[in-house]
Order: sequence, then C-alpha cells, then structure tokens
Amino acid sequence: MKIIDLNCDLGEFPEAVADGTQEALMRFVTSVNVACGGHAGDERTMKATVEQALRWKLAIGAHPGYPDPGNFGRLEMDVSTGSVEDFVFRQVSALAKIAASYGARLGHVKPHGALYNQAVHKPELARAIAEGVAQWSREVVLVGLAGSPMLDVFREAGFAVAAEAFADRRYEPDGTLRSRKYEDALIRDPVEAGKQALSIVQHGTVIAKGGTPVALQAETICIHSDTPGAALIAENVALVLRQAGVAVRPLDHLAN
Repeated sequence: MKIIDLNCDLGEFPEAVADGTQEALMRFVTSVNVACGGHAGDERTMKATVEQALRWKLAIGAHPGYPDPGNFGRLEMDVSTGSVEDFVFRQVSALAKIAASYGARLGHVKPHGALYNQAVHKPELARAIAEGVAQWSREVVLVGLAGSPMLDVFREAGFAVAAEAFADRRYEPDGTLRSRKYEDALIRDPVEAGKQALSIVQHGTVIAKGGTPVALQAETICIHSDTPGAALIAENVALVLRQAGVAVRPLDHLAN
C-alpha cells in the first residue's frame, strides 16, 4: 500500500486562525507546518494553531522563514549562513516551547518560501538550515523539495528527511517550482490538483511547463493555505488519494 502525508502551511494569517478557515483545512490534511515568527506568526497564532492541530490529531512541524513579514518571506535575501542558523534556531525553538506547553512535540521542520527555494540550489544555505535546527534537536524530520540536492545536505547533517511535492503548484522541466511571478504558477482547480497529487503518488511524476514529464518521489504533498480555494483543493486531493487506495498518514514513521 502506498503511503503519503498531506501537509499544509498554517498559522500565517490571524484572521484565518480566528474565523474557522484554518480549521476547515485541517480536516483534510495530516501534518501542519506552523509559521513561527519569521515570515508570519506570533505567540498568539502559534498557540491557537497548535491547539487546533491537537484537536484534529495532526502532526505538528515548524515552518521557519526569512524574518521579512513585509514580503511574506517570499523575497530572496542575501544573508550570512550564521544569520540563517540563528533565526532558524530561534523560530523553531519558539514554536517547540509553545508545543511543549500543550504536551506536544515538533516532528518535522519545513523551510518557508524563498528560504526553501534558495536552499534547493545553495547547499551552504541548506546546511545552515540544518545546523540551525540541530541547535534545537536532530530528532526531527527535515522537509525539502523532492529530487533536489537540499535533501542530500539534510541527510549528511544527520537528519531523517521527507521529500516534498506540491498539489497546487506547477513545475519547471528541471523539477523546480514555477516562480510565483508567473500567473500560472498556482493550480487553483481542485480536480487538477487531485490529478497531480495522484500522479505523484502512483507514478512518481508531474507534468511540467511545456508538457515535460518530471520524475520525482515524494513522502509528503503540500497544499498551501493561501492558494485560492485551498480547503476545496485539500478536500479533493484527500478524497482522490483515498479512493485510489492510498493511505494518507503523517510523517511520524520517518523520524529517527
């Protein structure tokens, strides 16, 4: 039986935390990546998101990003590796402390936005992310782009890893994500997102820009909470996978 985790980046929008929008998404995923004070999130949203995730029995992970909320952490930055280690450690530790206050522990860490995308191509940046997390703990799964060198760097640093693919993003022929500066970067149609997720799990492929098939193997699939219609996308992805006999489970089995 094929197994896949469905993850979602949450705790990023206070209004979604408060009005039920965030919990609507939680019904369909198995893991949450909680913004922890860099690109978004504060103590209040972290506490509320952890509470909600525990209610839905979801695996909880940290989602550190560039400390640049004005650009939502999606603008590339040129900072020292020491600075990256420092802010990753501070952000992960802040969420870990809150989770512990509820009797929970973080099971994974997934970098956010530009930090994630730059680390795909820059091993020194991927290494800095790993070292920042290691200052808190190595007993955690690091999540990175399926098929990318960042996963090798994470492994070399002594971490269990989870290769990630995306149901709601389009790909370039080299296996990287299509930049959000392009209008067609997002998949907004729940049916199309479901088909892409199923292809990832069953065949290990996505169809990239221009019709090129890209091979990738993934343990987890992401649906972004800020993609328009995210709850409908998550619902259909989960339904399509389960109807195909795929076991949708969190990443716990990958941990050291």
